[in-house]
Amino acid sequence: MVQLFAEAYRLRLLCSLEEHLAQCGYPLVAGVDEAGRGALAGPVMAAAVIPDPACRIPGVDDSKQVGPAEREQLAEAIRSTAIAWSCVAVEAAVIDRINILEATRVAMRRSLEGLSPTPDIALIDAVSLADPPCPCLPVVRGDAMSYAIACASILAKTERDRRMVALGETYPHYGFPGHKGYGAQRHRDALQAYGPSPVHRLTFRSVLPQRAAAGGVS
Repeated sequence: MVQLFAEAYRLRLLCSLEEHLAQCGYPLVAGVDEAGRGALAGPVMAAAVIPDPACRIPGVDDSKQVGPAEREQLAEAIRSTAIAWSCVAVEAAVIDRINILEATRVAMRRSLEGLSPTPDIALIDAVSLADPPCPCLPVVRGDAMSYAIACASILAKTERDRRMVALGETYPHYGFPGHKGYGAQRHRDALQAYGPSPVHRLTFRSVLPQRAAAGGVS
């Protein structure tokens, strides 16, 4: 019983920013977050979510604080109860062309544009957007401060993880299903042995020195 009260209190605190915005005339609040910004391979994925204020899902938190199995369960609950949600990927070739920060902004803006209805305001995890489809408020450590951003964090992470598992079938040398494209030692060893694949970010320092290796794997 104590744990139930503690979780209810944690969720109340996590929703306090959204509740305050609703009282100020912004009832439809979206959260926006990304996954994969620091990876060496694969896309950066952004998610935008308008959670139903009447349905708070126990366990929702920053995706980094939730295990993979629970994350998948929470993602399903978020998708099934949200007023609207959208996920957008920006691929490695675009990241190399416009840089990772701009690619993250593109993914976030497109995910917001994919919401119907359009939110009254969007809370974004520490990134500012130019020409967004609605008013936006960047929130530092937003995935730990906002329920809506935490929901977006979970969707972005689970959607990107699925994409990396699929890429692991196409490029089995790199172990993508295990490390999801991040800089694990197994991944670095594979880059040294095989060179980068077409889904690696060639402008990232940890990948670029390997370009002269085995010529890449196609």
